[in-house]
Amino acid sequence: MTAQVDYLAVVFTATSGTSGEWLGSDEKETVQLMWQLVDVKNKKLGKVNELRIKPDLSDSEEKQEDEVEESTTEQHNSGADCVTTAENLETALNLFHLQLTNEVNSAGTGTSVCLCADGQLHIRQVIHPEAASKNILVPDCFYSFFDIRKEFKKHFPASDLKALNVQNMAESLGLPNEVAIVDPESILSPEVAVQQVQTMTSIVLALLSEPFCHIFSNPEKVNDKFESGTCSKMEKVSDNTVIRARGLPWQSSDQDIARFFRGLNIAKGGAALCLNAQGRRNGEALVRFVSEEHRDLALQRHKHHMGNRYIEVYKATGDDFLKIAGGTSSEVAMFLSRDDQIIVRMRGLPFTATHEQVLTFFSPEDGLKEMCPVSGGREGILFVRYPDGRPTGDAFVLFSCEEHAQNALKKHKEILGRRYIELFKSTAAEVQQVLNRYSSAPLIPVAPAPLVSVLPAMPLLPPPGTLRDCLRLRGLPYTASIDDILTFLGEFIHDIRPHGVHMVLNQQGRPSGDCFIQMTSPERALMASQRLHKHVMTSQRGQNSRYVEVFPCSAEEMGLVLMGGSLSHTHTRTQRSGTGLSPPPCLSPPSYSFAAAPQVLTAEAAAALYPPFGQMLLAPRPLPPGHGYYPAASAQLYMNYSAYYPSPPGSPTTIGFFPSPSALTSPGGLVRMPGLPYPTNGVKDIINAVQGYQYSAEDALVHAPVHTQDPSRTLLTQPKEWSPGEVSVLSSSLIGQSNGGDAPVMSLPLVNKPAGQFLDLSLL
Repeated sequence: MTAQVDYLAVVFTATSGTSGEWLGSDEKETVQLMWQLVDVKNKKLGKVNELRIKPDLSDSEEKQEDEVEESTTEQHNSGADCVTTAENLETALNLFHLQLTNEVNSAGTGTSVCLCADGQLHIRQVIHPEAASKNILVPDCFYSFFDIRKEFKKHFPASDLKALNVQNMAESLGLPNEVAIVDPESILSPEVAVQQVQTMTSIVLALLSEPFCHIFSNPEKVNDKFESGTCSKMEKVSDNTVIRARGLPWQSSDQDIARFFRGLNIAKGGAALCLNAQGRRNGEALVRFVSEEHRDLALQRHKHHMGNRYIEVYKATGDDFLKIAGGTSSEVAMFLSRDDQIIVRMRGLPFTATHEQVLTFFSPEDGLKEMCPVSGGREGILFVRYPDGRPTGDAFVLFSCEEHAQNALKKHKEILGRRYIELFKSTAAEVQQVLNRYSSAPLIPVAPAPLVSVLPAMPLLPPPGTLRDCLRLRGLPYTASIDDILTFLGEFIHDIRPHGVHMVLNQQGRPSGDCFIQMTSPERALMASQRLHKHVMTSQRGQNSRYVEVFPCSAEEMGLVLMGGSLSHTHTRTQRSGTGLSPPPCLSPPSYSFAAAPQVLTAEAAAALYPPFGQMLLAPRPLPPGHGYYPAASAQLYMNYSAYYPSPPGSPTTIGFFPSPSALTSPGGLVRMPGLPYPTNGVKDIINAVQGYQYSAEDALVHAPVHTQDPSRTLLTQPKEWSPGEVSVLSSSLIGQSNGGDAPVMSLPLVNKPAGQFLDLSLL
């Protein structure tokens, strides 16, 4: 629309919540819609119309319904020429469109009409979001409007657009200003709303008159449909146009995101759903808007609701968006180049699946009228593959319309070959993200620097052919306990090593459904796996029961999974190759090259500075397969959010990491421990401090004051098995909590006495 319009409908909305610059930010319902028609050619004003909308009352508010009706009756003297009441928002919008059309037709001087509002909030943040949340069809007149602030700025370029309002615009034009200043956090009264509309119409008439002679053309547009598309990694995306939405439902699509941000213009292909390390949606999305203004309006929808879930909205960068939605594959670009296509993701395909099998899967069965033909035949199917050409079990399929896509989704979990197939509605950004994940470098280009640079590099995969004397239980009920696992094992509980049950928890501390058990011999582990595989386990704490898969594995494989890795095999047509393992998802595969982190200390410097401690770090004792496994602290330096952690009940408590010497030449001595917190828990704290260091039964532990002025001192008989290295490690232990809230760190200086070694623990 480039020519001057015939009529302007100056509109103003009010909600039951905040007003002013915070209008619509609290998700309150619209209770008032006011407008006045302006004849642009003749510079005449119509009557002021007020449309009052009854809010949707919940059960808790039904008692106040009579009070609401009484207050509405008292407010009929707001100053409007015509007052109408509507039962709900849908009725109000249709009534507004009908009355506006009748008034324009009765004037008879033109037919073109466009809305005019004070800023963006009334249309973009009030009408469209509430209508979208209630599934209301908005009349066409609400998809274009003039922002009176931007029209005013064309004649006053020095004015700040964000600081403009009706009051200062009227003052700049020399118009009488009768609008009262209202607190934005308070509810706007009908009288003030009428004054706002009358002042806005005066500003419009002033702009139409000399010396301005303003022409209202090129109104603001509100997108009525989200356009899907592709984004190249070489494209420049401004940091001021991207937001991150968090807390989305798992089944949400880009259309659901566009519905949540209805009223704001999202760029083409600007809704990108994020995936986690397993390729599943993690409830986050990156959204790119057409301008910074729309991004700022989107941030005001922080903690607005999508269904029963509130959505968090934060700022993001253009690089974040390109990592998720950007792609460089020509095959993907050709696949997504078709317009008006609905994408469906297939997951769990057999590795031998072909295009013909997928087409047959979506072909209608005999006697069924529901059609879901694949758009373009073979060209409408995209298989996801690894860089070496191996299939991943995922594919994307195009459908020509929403009806065909919905019919296709009804085949969710139907059988193709010998596997059931999962179907999800997908987006172009998800296609790019999945292809990038499987066919290119990881999303994080540089590995984080290690916490301690003197630690030696660790091999990611255990050597093949190790002793398989452990069991892996997969698919446990989430309420299963160690007692349930022991009951499930039955006669094989006598073959479990001490501290040999390891339940795997996720980062939130919840069971992951996996468990590892260390057996006394590989023969018993193999026999247990053959007898118990796919037997049903019942949990005592819940009514649910599930069949459990039981596999034999080695202690090294168990350790790899506890560090966050996975057990997967590399298949070929004739044989199984490789070690059967994949590195932890948080560790970089050896094919990726990262910049080496600079060392803080060399190995020689560390050994010279901390002689016992440095030697223990540089030469840790390897754990034999037959003992309980306890992962070293250095093995978790690169852990990420997807890694699993061993649960505390299954971790052994008697296995020490540091090497124990064969014998000591010096006799046992005393350990003096000054600087203990006062008051202290006594012997309990001291036992916790020396836990893991073995000493014989004749070693005495004495907790008594040594000095009358300093009662917080302790005498401890040094165990005969302790080496000087272990003593130095104990010297950095923490005991108790001091009055200041920080646990004291103690050192063990070694003092030679005639009676033997005398160790003094003093505060650093």
